[in-house]
Amino acid sequence: MGFSKTAAVALAATLGATPVLADLVFPDLSYRTGPFAAGGVPFSDGYQDYFTLLNERDGGIGGVMTRIVECETGYNTEKGVECYEATKGESPLVYQPLSTGITYQLIPKVTADKIPMHTMGYGRTSAANGEIFEWVFNYPGTYWDAASIMVKHALDVEGSLEGKTIALLYHNSAYGKEPIRTLEELSQKHGFELTTLPVDSPGQEQKSQWLQIRREKPDYVFFWGWGVMNSTAVQEAANIRYPMDKFIGVWWSGAEPDVLPVGEGAHGYKSVNFTGVGTDFPIFDDLQTYVVDSGKAAGDGSNLGQVQYNRGMFAAMLAAEAVKTAQEIHGVAEIDASMMRDGMEALSVDAATMEALGLPGFAPEVNVTCSNHSGPGMALVQQWDAEAQRWNAITDYIASDREVIQPLIDADAEAFASENGIEPRDCG
Repeated sequence: MGFSKTAAVALAATLGATPVLADLVFPDLSYRTGPFAAGGVPFSDGYQDYFTLLNERDGGIGGVMTRIVECETGYNTEKGVECYEATKGESPLVYQPLSTGITYQLIPKVTADKIPMHTMGYGRTSAANGEIFEWVFNYPGTYWDAASIMVKHALDVEGSLEGKTIALLYHNSAYGKEPIRTLEELSQKHGFELTTLPVDSPGQEQKSQWLQIRREKPDYVFFWGWGVMNSTAVQEAANIRYPMDKFIGVWWSGAEPDVLPVGEGAHGYKSVNFTGVGTDFPIFDDLQTYVVDSGKAAGDGSNLGQVQYNRGMFAAMLAAEAVKTAQEIHGVAEIDASMMRDGMEALSVDAATMEALGLPGFAPEVNVTCSNHSGPGMALVQQWDAEAQRWNAITDYIASDREVIQPLIDADAEAFASENGIEPRDCG
């Protein structure tokens, strides 16, 4: 759903006699320090730079300037909750906690405080059920979607997974455990054997897990890592000469800092991704002109086009489009958190919208509804070219197996509702 420049001007004009509008506030629960900073820094840069671009080029959104309130969490759940409590008085429109652990702690808080939360491709998968999780959104997809897409890719390569073995190497946390239930169901459907290999945080000690992989020789290794754990795993895989084209990471395990330290040994490693990579999109010309060259970038400008930078930019774009949608729905430019929730639930970002934003073909189309807070559940598979030092998409966008996933989502969401005394909404 777009918001035309003419409409924006008209809306701003009608409000011209009122006092200066309050900013549209977006907290950034960042982690620029600690063992997960390699992913946290570029994501935060992309998130902030997009809002800066909207301010500098467009005068904000619908005539209202945006404002980032950054709070460092260090990817620590307790600090993340402290950041939420410290910033919620700023009239924030939406929280992006960037941690599944923080997400689980904030779900009851944002629900009570009536502030929407967007956990883009992470968090509690069953929050996809909007009838029960009214204030939580996880579009454009969930960890269960990612697990299914990885299985589908292996199926495309192998023809059949009957009798094959898949090892899940995962961060031993709520984040890493999230795909296990889905992979168990898919193993029954497709006849493969699943082995689970937890790695304790921060994930630099993986020798025993890779010794087991070397000994058991699974046909595939699926990987749910983050931060320093990622490059460690890719290095260990290279050390035992595990075939890199059978080593597939989730979208948080497939960025430049995960592979560059390994050099040629990382060649052929794969991951799923739901956004475009690189700077070959028109929006980057504007980012360079209005943000980087003017000295207003959140970082030093060197992260533009990297996987996590582009993902942070995408998160900001989805938030901005939800603001425009909310402004249209409610007929006001200065929206509040409850209006933002309405905009997020009515969000529709199609190919034409992305092209108009300077991001043609950047991501799958996203359509959110009352009952479906997770959007399309699609991702592509990308592969690392160590010589060119770039990720290349090797598939089109693949849809997850929602026939398997949706009953799991509903069962988990209904259990949550029962435990917490939540009466599901009627989405019609």
